[in-house]
Amino acid sequence: MLDDPRTVRVTGDDTAAVFRRIDDADAEARPADYRGKPVPEAYVWSNLTSGNGSRALWLLLLPFMVVNLAHWMRPHTLNRRRTVRLYGVLVRLTGLTLTVLLVAAVCEVALDLTAWQCAGTRACAEAHTWLGFLSPDVSGDGWWSRPGRRLALAALAPTALTVLLWYLSHRTWSEYESQRPMDRDGVPRPATAQPVVDADTERVALGRPGFWYGRRLVARLRAAHAAAGFLTIAAAVGTSAAHHDRRAGGPAVLELLGRLLNATLVLGAVVVVWVVCRRGRTENRLDKDLDEHLVRRLPTGSIALLVLAMVYAGWPRPDWTSTERLPGDLTFGGITLVQSLLVIALGVVAHLLYRSRPDPRTAMYGLAGPAVAMLACALGGVMSAGVAQRVADWLGGTTDPLPGPPVLLTWQAAVIPPLLLVALTLLAWLARRTWVLRREEMRAVEDEYVPPVAAAPRKRGPGKERLNDEHESRDAARTRRIARTRAMAALTDRAPRIIGVLSTVTLLLGAAALVGAMTTGETPARAAHHAPAFVTGAAQTAQALGSWLIGVGFLLFVTWGRRAYKDASARRTIGILWDVGTFWPRAAHPFAPPCYAERAVPDLTWRMATWTSTTGGRLVISGHSQGSVLAAAAAWQLTPSVRSRVALLTYGSPLERLYGRWFPAHFGPTALTSLHRELDCWRNLYRRTDPIGGPVRLPGDRGPQVDAEPLQDPLAYGRTAAHPLPAPILGHSDYQADPTFADERQRLLARIGPEVPGPRQC
Repeated sequence: MLDDPRTVRVTGDDTAAVFRRIDDADAEARPADYRGKPVPEAYVWSNLTSGNGSRALWLLLLPFMVVNLAHWMRPHTLNRRRTVRLYGVLVRLTGLTLTVLLVAAVCEVALDLTAWQCAGTRACAEAHTWLGFLSPDVSGDGWWSRPGRRLALAALAPTALTVLLWYLSHRTWSEYESQRPMDRDGVPRPATAQPVVDADTERVALGRPGFWYGRRLVARLRAAHAAAGFLTIAAAVGTSAAHHDRRAGGPAVLELLGRLLNATLVLGAVVVVWVVCRRGRTENRLDKDLDEHLVRRLPTGSIALLVLAMVYAGWPRPDWTSTERLPGDLTFGGITLVQSLLVIALGVVAHLLYRSRPDPRTAMYGLAGPAVAMLACALGGVMSAGVAQRVADWLGGTTDPLPGPPVLLTWQAAVIPPLLLVALTLLAWLARRTWVLRREEMRAVEDEYVPPVAAAPRKRGPGKERLNDEHESRDAARTRRIARTRAMAALTDRAPRIIGVLSTVTLLLGAAALVGAMTTGETPARAAHHAPAFVTGAAQTAQALGSWLIGVGFLLFVTWGRRAYKDASARRTIGILWDVGTFWPRAAHPFAPPCYAERAVPDLTWRMATWTSTTGGRLVISGHSQGSVLAAAAAWQLTPSVRSRVALLTYGSPLERLYGRWFPAHFGPTALTSLHRELDCWRNLYRRTDPIGGPVRLPGDRGPQVDAEPLQDPLAYGRTAAHPLPAPILGHSDYQADPTFADERQRLLARIGPEVPGPRQC
């Protein structure tokens, strides 16, 4: 970044820091040597997203990260505070169902498949000798072989997972998100600065003082989700025993205790839902408070209830034996139904918000949030079904087959092949669209790179000779390669259509699986046993292929995570996913990967504010790709007097193309226009071959002021004196190689130099 191998860290730590060249390390102490000259600095934050190998484990939290993105995808609106609040409540409830689904899936594996089914079946227990002490037949009715005690012991696995998620959420918050943003009233202003009214910027969410400090909400959600996990485990252990005690002839005391336990579980669930719905984010001020009583007592109370459920289930019941499977169909069916209803309600609310202030550039007409929330639920369902199916196949490989996982999970696996068929159809459509765009771009490339050739007339006629000369000056393969790169880069703008179709089909197939499982109570193959041969064959194929695809997908997922854990380059590839997914604060799910921007944005804000206040200077902040998003977010956090002394240079920037379309409430035209008006100057560079960066597209006459003309890529079509070898197609990388970059940077540096700044038109 500094174009010098000799660098020194001037502030920061091993996670994120500001670097300078060694020669510039003490620039402030030698002002005469730097009069009229810039002092380049580089802020390096890559370790926040692709640092050590533990980042690979964040793949397991992918559904939580995706549902957290849905919170920030609400459409832009004004004066609809109640509707906006309802949108946030629905997303937080959807996130809560994902936590319950994850814990329920682990309970299904540990309690139902392992402790209940396999340990209760002689052949399975003998095949897996480590379960022998839990089997009545193998252990000779040992102490742990009682069904309730088996369930209580197996409950330690999901309990450990819940504790681990709580611990990781707390630890990552301390390491990444505990940096307090700049207190605007406490930072000194340059003596020459005049106060500026910042009303428009205060309406921009990213400019609010408390936007990057969500400690209070994350702590509340962490306590609520941890309590939800413990209550789910308590329900899995205690309700089975309570169901047995309600049979005729059972002890009345145990029956009463079972009813009290179920009532307490319902009350605890109501409290958890109330906590999730009660309070959202506080952004208008730096909220330093913490609901200590709630944060401590809610998880503690749920743990106490879990312990009581274990004791209750482990009470001796001589006539209680483990047969069939635990009643998990109702649990997973209820979760799926609630998720579907929440996504539909979220779609209605998002549509109402979009209609109040429609913007044609908004992705999916404001329905991006519900669509992404649906995909998060689908990811959680597939991961849950995959783990359950694989464990069931591993445990059930005996002569005495097990009942297996709940029927609904098998139905969900069976709908994967139709969903995959839809995805393949969309890929075929994209391929055809790419081919059409490439043909169109070939003409544009020829017109752009190959000028008309003035040929001397020959005996064959001037017209023919000119055509021959033009043909000889063109390289068909080169033209086709450039056109194909441009066409593939344009496919990014069609992502909303792909996501919309996939989420809609996922919702319909999920509803079909739920109806099929609840109405038949059997797997798809058995339910279609008496149907016509074609239907029977299709059902059997879908069920078998779905189970196989889930197994392959699960293995690929584990393999990818293992490779990322050991390979830094693979970890950097995953880091690209975290660039967008973990940029946003954890507003919907506390167990999502940590938000690196809650560390990076305060870092940048503090650096810019303190440097301008101590030196009285002005600065250019230059950001590439995700760095441009961090630069914009940091600029919004500055005081008006400091922001007016900052010029912004962005290149390969997804500010409008990605963030403006998918997150319109925070990066829409209103927010970007406000940023342009408050900064000293803003210039944006992009290429047609870039699949990520694009123009900012500010409305009116402000757009051309920000967006430069598209950079030429490659810099030369054929071999020239300046490029004797073929120039590469750079796409999203190496913008500094284009001479326009140096020209624009020098223009901004000259503008904000020691002289009086130029007019606003920059």
